[in-house]
Amino acid sequence: MKIGVLKTDDVRKELVGEFGEYPEMFAELLRAQDPTLEFVTYEVQHGHYPEDIDEVDAYLMTGSKTGVYEDKAWIPPLMEFVRKLHEKKKPTIGICFGHQLIAEALGGKTRKSGKGWGIGVHSYEMQDMPAWMSEPRKDFSLLVSHQDQVEELPEGAKVLAASDFCPHAMVQVGDHILTMQAHPEFTKPYSKSLMELRTEVFGEDLVDKGKASLQNDIHESAVAKWMVEFLRR
Repeated sequence: MKIGVLKTDDVRKELVGEFGEYPEMFAELLRAQDPTLEFVTYEVQHGHYPEDIDEVDAYLMTGSKTGVYEDKAWIPPLMEFVRKLHEKKKPTIGICFGHQLIAEALGGKTRKSGKGWGIGVHSYEMQDMPAWMSEPRKDFSLLVSHQDQVEELPEGAKVLAASDFCPHAMVQVGDHILTMQAHPEFTKPYSKSLMELRTEVFGEDLVDKGKASLQNDIHESAVAKWMVEFLRR
């Protein structure tokens, strides 16, 4: 299987040397579940798209510091591409910004949450466990870094996982789109470094709580398995 990574942002320059770029993080995460996976990166933030939508088997959209509602020239073409993926029923996964943009492109709504920033380890309860999950769980925890949230779902979407902080944490649209607010590709060292770099944005108290939460378990391997299973159905 060849996965096209729709890259919507760059890792902070201070962190690239140690942690790599987002496509590399996803490749490491998913190849741990299936070493045969191939990846192609499309810099959609710079207008780079596949010449043929079928030149890869599936797509994965990364997170971004950009809000889907921002007036950036590259966002409307990306929404149009998402609508084409949806029309063609192409297997697609969206993470954080990808989760939000897919919802927005298909008729949902993303806004800055009145609950503020979520950082560190967050936990979610499963609301629905589809048959394609070979190892369903009642709950799971992942690393997060977001203020925006999907507040209105697009037509045909169902919530798979939720929390009080994020009611639309994992969403499935039809049989071909899976999105999630959290970051299964993040590692705890990367999350810690990112929180420290953005202390002025998050505030010291929240960063302290976020760093303390790193003592909790995360279930990135279980979620990565779900991602591969979803794309391979």
